[in-house]
Amino acid sequence: MATPSVKYRRVLLKIGGESLAGSRGAGIDPDAARALAARVVEAHGLGVELAVVVGGGNFWRGGEHTDMNRATADYIGMLGTVMNALALQEAIERLDVPTRVQTAIEMRAVAEPYIRRKAVAHLRDGRIVIFAAGSGNPYFTTDTAGALRAMEIGADALLKATKVDGAYTDDPMIDPNATRIDRITYLQALNRGLKILDATAFSLCMDNNLPIIVFRLEDHESLVRVLQGDRVGTLVAA
Repeated sequence: MATPSVKYRRVLLKIGGESLAGSRGAGIDPDAARALAARVVEAHGLGVELAVVVGGGNFWRGGEHTDMNRATADYIGMLGTVMNALALQEAIERLDVPTRVQTAIEMRAVAEPYIRRKAVAHLRDGRIVIFAAGSGNPYFTTDTAGALRAMEIGADALLKATKVDGAYTDDPMIDPNATRIDRITYLQALNRGLKILDATAFSLCMDNNLPIIVFRLEDHESLVRVLQGDRVGTLVAA
């Protein structure tokens, strides 16, 4: 059970594959995997039921392979997310926290197939569940898979870990005058053209009133502070 000081009882954490690449920029850096696992385990220690969707951008970005059939490229990307999920699982379990990897594409020798009721049972039993292979369908991003899984498991919020500490009025890498937004509604975000999630994922969250919190995972205790309800990053809600 979550402690009284925790705002969110069950969450879905969406992280990019680059979080596992570290300074290498591609592949898996063991030090980056250990650092990521430590942050996830610290948050789990609050008593929160925690699920993770991991991307595969450190291995493969299908959109860059324009000479390849899009479906084929997307399936290759899904396999990249499975590699990341297994690496994260290994790093977390070295910290003595039980996990399960569930994949949208069946590969029973390495992970469980995705079954919603089983995923929820794992969460209730105190395991961290890592969802891999996206939604199992081409043409859908891991953002959409994150929103979908969050809805399916009854998450209280979707936490989107990014390279910046929230959503900004403009790209802070380009515009030095861009300012961070603390809180915004779904419609305001749409009207401003903010790229919080891809359009399909954002619509899923908006239609189901699922709060989205955009924050930088690398910041000290940022994930713990989000779960405790501190004003960290950007909150998108109704």
